[in-house]
Amino acid sequence: MSLLDSQSTTGTQVKRLAEKELVALFALMMSLTALSMDAMLPAFPNIAESLAIVDYQKTQWIVSAMILGMVFGEIVFGPLSDAIGRKKSILLGICIYIIGSLVALAASSIEVFLLGRVIQGFGVAGPKIASRALIRDMYKGAAMARIMSFVMMVFILVPMLAPSIGQLVLQVADWRWIFGLLMTQATIAGVWLLLRQPETLSKENLIPLNRKRLVADVRIILSRRDVMAFTVLLGCIFGALMLYISTAQSIFQDVYNTGDRFPLFFGMLAIGSSIINFSNGKIVLRVGMLRCVIGALSVMFSTAFILLIVALFFDGVPPFIVFMGLGMVMFSCLGMVFGNVNAMAMEPLGSMAGLGASLISSLSSLIAIVLATVAGQFYNFTVIPLASGFVIFSIIALVMLWYGYNDSQRHTEE
Repeated sequence: MSLLDSQSTTGTQVKRLAEKELVALFALMMSLTALSMDAMLPAFPNIAESLAIVDYQKTQWIVSAMILGMVFGEIVFGPLSDAIGRKKSILLGICIYIIGSLVALAASSIEVFLLGRVIQGFGVAGPKIASRALIRDMYKGAAMARIMSFVMMVFILVPMLAPSIGQLVLQVADWRWIFGLLMTQATIAGVWLLLRQPETLSKENLIPLNRKRLVADVRIILSRRDVMAFTVLLGCIFGALMLYISTAQSIFQDVYNTGDRFPLFFGMLAIGSSIINFSNGKIVLRVGMLRCVIGALSVMFSTAFILLIVALFFDGVPPFIVFMGLGMVMFSCLGMVFGNVNAMAMEPLGSMAGLGASLISSLSSLIAIVLATVAGQFYNFTVIPLASGFVIFSIIALVMLWYGYNDSQRHTEE
């Protein structure tokens, strides 16, 4: 295969990198999001000591602040990538991300550190949103699904390995060097994109930013009750994941005393989600998206409820093997819910899919921040708040699924 191939999309010739290089480049860029969250987890105690954070609950803001930045970034970079092009949007996002990393790296107070994390989150939304649009420009249908599956295969490995990477940095350097590593990855991805990947959105297909049109389209999307219900559902599930990420370091190291083995056990809980995510494509063709989501949410609720009962019986700290076993089942459900519900939310949007993707991602992230932050305030160095959060969030998600599906059926009949 030649270095650059071309494929006809919307009547124009779009150049693209050879497949292996393309997958490697976009996996590197898209993994910035997960690595920026999960590589920080082993450093929570070090950051708390360095920045004089007394209240442990405040360390949860290290994750929440970045997601908050992403909320605003996802709104901006969706329309912006249509207006100035995919490549420029990605490079702009990477530059902002590096600035945020520098602010966090040099911070001497928690306030400045969190500001850096917000800027990081805003910037990383550029590669996150515009990369998907760029791939969509070059591939369609099964070909696009194939490329995205390869990218996601690498992307899913990041949460499993990220804490180990952070732990490795801490063994040889200060926690601030984790940001140095993140900036290095972002710089490599940006230079690689700049030198190797051509722009995929031609000048004639650029859509200028138009406030009236954007406001009108946003109103249409927000008026779709089925889309909003699925968005709330995604927010609940993302909120459950954020709650876990925010408390994982303390649960493993403070509650279960795993010490330096924390990254190992953290990665083990991600294995189930990875396996289900790989299998989802085949399963959904057999039973359909709705049944997949109902099944996943039901299993997640049941498992979390059992974990909660066991935790209450053991004064908040169930046996470690029970926590790991039930946790692997709980987290295996997340992969199936995210992919299918995203597709269900996007299905009715048609030509507004680009703006819809930004809006859904942004709103669900905002909902997740609120839920995870509130639930995180109840963390008391036991498993009870985590299990309770998963129980409550999965119940809300099931209600939203029922409401959203019924409303989508009503639109179909009309």
